[in-house]
Amino acid sequence: MPLLCPRVGTAITPQLADTIDHAQSIRHYSSGNSRRLRLCRAERWGLRAECPTPEDPFHASETTWLLPAIGIRLTRQQPRSIHSPGASVLTAVRIRVDGTRWYSADLLLGLAVPAGCAARIARSEEFAAAVASGLIRGTDADFALRTVHRTLDELCRCRHDVSSWLAAHRVFEVWPPM
Repeated sequence: MPLLCPRVGTAITPQLADTIDHAQSIRHYSSGNSRRLRLCRAERWGLRAECPTPEDPFHASETTWLLPAIGIRLTRQQPRSIHSPGASVLTAVRIRVDGTRWYSADLLLGLAVPAGCAARIARSEEFAAAVASGLIRGTDADFALRTVHRTLDELCRCRHDVSSWLAAHRVFEVWPPM
């Protein structure tokens, strides 16, 4: 159930904490729902997961990469229409790995990077409301702000090209995935 922050006035949802079990290829959402993953593989740089999204009228699938060394979740939703441009979303997350389980806590602040366009801050109002209400602790808020601003600076130096940014972090995979 959404919370209302009295000082900011923005509706927010409780902090999202997902678990991906890469041995079983299942993603468990904080909502209690689970989804079987089409692809789930631990990489030297993090975790790669892909799943179809049949319930979404606009997106056919979602690709998620967890990059624990830099505290980022990289997401791309594949549009159902070939004429609809997609955006990459880089979100600040706390990531913990325990055996085959990858835990990620969404810190509600990120960057949207539409193909061929400059990155922009995403979800800042939701982030501010979550911080003001205490849903996100001060230390996590500081981490999210530092992570997003550092990432924005790095993306600017890479001319807002996510693949170049990934290569600068020694991730030489194709983004967005085909």
